[in-house]
Amino acid sequence: MSAATPIIPVPAPASPWWARDVHADRRAFLMARQRITAGVRGFFAARDFVEAETPILQVSPGNETHLAAFATELVRPDGTRAPRYLHTSPEFTAKKLLAAGEERLFVLARVFRNGERTTLHHPEFTMLEWYRAGAAYDVLMEDCAGLLAATADAAGTRRLTFRGREADPFVAPERLTVADAIRHFAGIDLFVSIAPDGATDRDTLWHAAREAGIRVAEDDIWADVFTRILVEKVEPHLGMGRPTVLCEYPVAEAALARPKPGDPRVAERFELYACGVELANAFGELTDAAEQRTRFNRWMDEKERIYGDRYPIDEDFLAALAMMPEASGIALGLDRLVMLASGASRIEQVLWAPVEG
Repeated sequence: MSAATPIIPVPAPASPWWARDVHADRRAFLMARQRITAGVRGFFAARDFVEAETPILQVSPGNETHLAAFATELVRPDGTRAPRYLHTSPEFTAKKLLAAGEERLFVLARVFRNGERTTLHHPEFTMLEWYRAGAAYDVLMEDCAGLLAATADAAGTRRLTFRGREADPFVAPERLTVADAIRHFAGIDLFVSIAPDGATDRDTLWHAAREAGIRVAEDDIWADVFTRILVEKVEPHLGMGRPTVLCEYPVAEAALARPKPGDPRVAERFELYACGVELANAFGELTDAAEQRTRFNRWMDEKERIYGDRYPIDEDFLAALAMMPEASGIALGLDRLVMLASGASRIEQVLWAPVEG
């Protein structure tokens, strides 16, 4: 997940996290975390979800271009070795469980992303993911509204806050399409750069962004320009006063989402914001294994071009995807949710034991 708030590196602490005075300063946030986690479990239990546990070690950590994973090695009893990764999300396993017949499941998973450490990012954090077989993705929007209210109740607060910004968790989120948001906040017609079949025109968007005062580089591709527009012009305005659901992302930014019926330019994807902070990313899940393979290969080609690296494709996941029922799923950063509900200003305040170094 990205953050609308400027990325501020975390300075080295003067004292370790386990120093009594440091722990005492953080303890109120940790107690809020405990209540919120219990509230989350209660929220899903009341809706007949099962809680799944997913393995951290994976054949592939995920195949999105800019994800950086932690690599390790599996040593088998016969001495042979195989590369493995710490997962960046429990998504692949959760979808295998959908293929196995589970219909409503949620996961509270420790996940790992390398190179990410800011006020809103940590190399090890907790991801809350939930999936509904046979459900439209807008049902997840209703889940989000209910979960925000349940979180606030568990934390004993009436508002979400972050650096002077506020959002009412008991008010239904506003719904805003990406195209409308970019038109309103940046003055750019996004669809001018997207063909009817979803293909993108880099030059059109690049020039529009530059005219809007957005810094762009000569070698930026369409996705780079889109992200700059979103981060600089749109995200800082989202989730103010009430949460925001930003929906209908361009299909080129669809990741694992299926195209929206009737408009192949956009996908069934939304993100949830509060106080200018991105909390969750949701999809009407893609179940076309061949299309998913094509996307994975394209993203890994781009990763290799930019970073000189690529991750393997989990063939077992693609086999399960072909058997998976229609479903919708969402990933939410639990630590960020705790931050907003408890009033914390840094992610490390809500972690029991931050990663050292």
